[in-house]
Amino acid sequence: MTIPPACTVVVPTYNRSALLRHTLDSLCRQRLAAHDSFEVIVSDDGSTDDTAQLVAEYRDRLDIRHLFQEDEGYRVAKARNAGIAYARSRVCVFVDSGVILRSGALAAHLAAHRQTSTPAAVIGYVLCFNEGNEDGDEITKSLDFADPDASFAEFTAGHRWPDIREDYYARYGEDLDALTAPWLMWWTCNASASTELLRETGGFDEAYRSWGAEDVDLGYRLREAGARFVLRRDAAAIHVPHPKSYEDNMRSAAANYRYFAEKYDTPVARLVPDHHFHEIEDILRSRGLADGEVTDRFGTVTRPIDDRDAEAQGGVRS
Repeated sequence: MTIPPACTVVVPTYNRSALLRHTLDSLCRQRLAAHDSFEVIVSDDGSTDDTAQLVAEYRDRLDIRHLFQEDEGYRVAKARNAGIAYARSRVCVFVDSGVILRSGALAAHLAAHRQTSTPAAVIGYVLCFNEGNEDGDEITKSLDFADPDASFAEFTAGHRWPDIREDYYARYGEDLDALTAPWLMWWTCNASASTELLRETGGFDEAYRSWGAEDVDLGYRLREAGARFVLRRDAAAIHVPHPKSYEDNMRSAAANYRYFAEKYDTPVARLVPDHHFHEIEDILRSRGLADGEVTDRFGTVTRPIDDRDAEAQGGVRS
């Protein structure tokens, strides 16, 4: 009898083979317990570059498969759902192309799931991810691609390029399950969840056809289904900077946030389009909709772009 892998790593991609190589290299370096193994599913949203050939190069080092869907525009939700459908393990770990996992990251994700008595939604830590990638050249020059664990240690010790969610954790603490809306921080650049619960909740909503919000939407449903939200700093990753249209992505996200609010039409969902994620817990507290005192940082964060009239930018990929 074949023993199933301990986790399935789902990596959506689109014409990002150079970035994907960094991610696959980091997966080759993962250190797991002797009895654990993992599989990798590269879920391809219609690439026309050498992604398929690249994946083939790793078949002697990773339990890896390449799933391909025709390019019909931005369909990352469908790509990730394909990975969930084919997963043979009890835990799905989601990472993006160009995300370099620390060598102990998968072990940390697995530990988080094993340490909870209920299904978990785990939030990994992501260094070097900021809203505009303003330091992209400096990050790339500073990153040791041959020994990324050394870069993790250096960046962490020097407090360089911390996870953009640090302000959120400073405001509300790291016991995310005690919060009302921890799903706001469950981002699939580095996150995991119970495969069974992902399937029970319907996976990613494939109506999202542009960048932004499809992971938050699923996180919302995972919370409603009883998932416990857990932050694991040791499930760490580095986001490799790459060219993208930040303004287009923010406009796309604005439209998707409106869709999210209309879809669920709850007090917290209605806050999402017009408020920075880091403020929403405070707003809920101020309105008596969440436990806890309003923090002394309330009112200090604003959305970088507020374009309520922007239309979704189909096909914008990052």
